[in-house]
Amino acid sequence: MNAKGGVYVFGIIQETQEEQFGKAKLNGLDRKIYPLHYKQLTAVVARVNGEVLPQRNNLTAHKQTVMDLMKKKYTVIPMSFGNVLHSEKNVLLIMEHLYEELEKLMSQLENKIEVGLKVIPKKQWIDEELKKDSILEHLKDSPKDISKPANYYKKIEIGERAKDFVLQLEREVEKEIYSPLLEMAEAGKQNDMVPGKMLLNAAYLIDSEKEELFDKRVNELYEVWKERADFKYSGPWPAYNFVNIRLKIEEKS
Repeated sequence: MNAKGGVYVFGIIQETQEEQFGKAKLNGLDRKIYPLHYKQLTAVVARVNGEVLPQRNNLTAHKQTVMDLMKKKYTVIPMSFGNVLHSEKNVLLIMEHLYEELEKLMSQLENKIEVGLKVIPKKQWIDEELKKDSILEHLKDSPKDISKPANYYKKIEIGERAKDFVLQLEREVEKEIYSPLLEMAEAGKQNDMVPGKMLLNAAYLIDSEKEELFDKRVNELYEVWKERADFKYSGPWPAYNFVNIRLKIEEKS
């Protein structure tokens, strides 16, 4: 491998045979995907020249490769996009160093899938809820010229009141949607969101055998909330939100 070459890591699976994984188009070139074995674990990798940039085609190739592993019924420890190591030797050194952690994680992810749920409030419902807050409704109509100190402080008061309003809605969604679903899941995670634009951006790790029951519960909750919010339910996905493996090794100069 030349000095600018590297090994791109898609994920880790359990496989000791020389399985065929096809190709992935990275940086505009078709790259053979192949296994690197260490004991009972296998890194699924491809050789690349230089950095793999976060362009749409590269992101798609990464995502599709990991999804294809799932379709082959592998338990996958998915790596985040962009992990390029200097050599195969370094990949194996990391697998050796993290072997116990990877094996434990592999056991935790066996027969598990990730699903996502976003709850997006409907404008009409938000407007109706705002009308219930007489103080916020009154402040909303306050003067817009903030050059005067009184008006400036009114704007600050509106901002604080609006923040509390949104937090109250988020707590309501957490109690009535996030928590009931969490009880059915192996784990859950609330991801960042734009306040006011979304009331929930959650990921759940669920047993694949319980996927149908989980889907049913999501649909039941949607029926309760459909006049107030839209649900964006997605998956199954690799368990990206429940894997925190950093692939890094000090390079020798």
